[in-house]
Amino acid sequence: MRQTLERQRAAFLEHGPPSYRERRAKLEALAAMLFDNQDRFVEAVSADFGNRAAGETLRLELLPSLMAVRHTIRHLRSWMRPDRRRSHWATWPSRARIEFQPLGVIGIISPWNYPIYLATGPLTGALAAGNRAMIKPSELTPETSALIAELIAKTYDAAEVSVTTGGPDVARAFSSLPFDHLLFTGSTAIGRHVMRAASENLVPVTLELGGKSPTFIGRNFPIRSGLGGLLTGKLFNAGQTCVAPDYILVHESRVDELVAQLRTDVAAMYARMADNPEYTAIINERHRERLVGALEDARQKGATTLEINPGDEAPERFAETGKLPLTLLLDVNDDMSVMQDEIFGPLLPIKTYSTLDEAIEYVNGKPRPLVAYVFSHDNSEIRAVGRRVVSGALSTNATATHVAQDDIPFGGVGASGIGHYHAREGFRTFSHQKAVYQQLRPNLMHLIAPPYEGAIKEKLLEFLLRFG
Repeated sequence: MRQTLERQRAAFLEHGPPSYRERRAKLEALAAMLFDNQDRFVEAVSADFGNRAAGETLRLELLPSLMAVRHTIRHLRSWMRPDRRRSHWATWPSRARIEFQPLGVIGIISPWNYPIYLATGPLTGALAAGNRAMIKPSELTPETSALIAELIAKTYDAAEVSVTTGGPDVARAFSSLPFDHLLFTGSTAIGRHVMRAASENLVPVTLELGGKSPTFIGRNFPIRSGLGGLLTGKLFNAGQTCVAPDYILVHESRVDELVAQLRTDVAAMYARMADNPEYTAIINERHRERLVGALEDARQKGATTLEINPGDEAPERFAETGKLPLTLLLDVNDDMSVMQDEIFGPLLPIKTYSTLDEAIEYVNGKPRPLVAYVFSHDNSEIRAVGRRVVSGALSTNATATHVAQDDIPFGGVGASGIGHYHAREGFRTFSHQKAVYQQLRPNLMHLIAPPYEGAIKEKLLEFLLRFG
């Protein structure tokens, strides 16, 4: 790995910043790689999960990946232009600007839950900014990781983009390399280790983590007609999504109505779940056992659990297929692991509130979430949550789809992440924003240089102190 890094850095220094045409060509090659290998990607991801619908991989990975590349190509020329700034009148005549300079070699550690999108998304920003890149995909999706490695090797020279596969030991060594920037997507716990390793080389990091993203349901929101977007984001990838709604906050008078509607909505999406190829399996048995354990922990501590199983399929069949039905949890408390840890699966706790202020105070007593969702048509409720809850994003009346917006940044805050990528912000994350100052003629700097005595210099200083 270190040899690859040194090779990429040497090539970067020898070649210098790539032109707009060179960057565009690399991005077009990435788009072609994704578009031309759709079937192979679908098969690889499904093999890794045990089952994931082609429709999910196409809609949630390949489509947003291609949209991001095409958006970047359309806007790249304008992003590369220097940003002109005002120079202070006291240094007249002069000019100031910011130039966006490539950093060098970018490290990308991508996770298992969206192994295509979360590898190629950061790569898009890195290439747009003129960098080289090394990718470490997850060992939990070996088929997809091997395919990405194969296709990247066919698409780019190893001095431009390379892929390193392997397990946790390889990941630890990778995060210790002296990159010019390191982007990690994964859990908060692992993110701490990555940041600690990167700090040894003073490598700047972008950490895309997770957390417990709350969903506020407004006091008078039309639950029966407007809630469809909630379950879409929750059951995408069987809940194995960093921006999935983690728990619901609903007024205490509307719990029964909410539960009934969730049952109706699940049945409309999945007539069956265990034997439905459109419902995704849990990534492996260890993660499935973790979710089953969290469910049992909640039951033992007083939660009421409501399994939504439209096809009335046997538990044994869910176990055989590696899946779990959506389970609602009522009467939850903070002693339960489902209210402490990110769930990352099809469990959905429901907490009640008597006032929206109470719900907001509850969320603000927890680590800052990656996204706060609000289902409401009352602008005062939306403004209250947006103003008072510090979260990576705010999304109203829909879940998860904000990630696919190409012209706004994506990232967390606090325990849910550090920094952003996507769109112009991604380009700037992977660029050095260099301040450039130009002193023009006549150069009047002698007026502030020693010796400091003299009527003109003293009057000038007095004027600048008063008005500068």
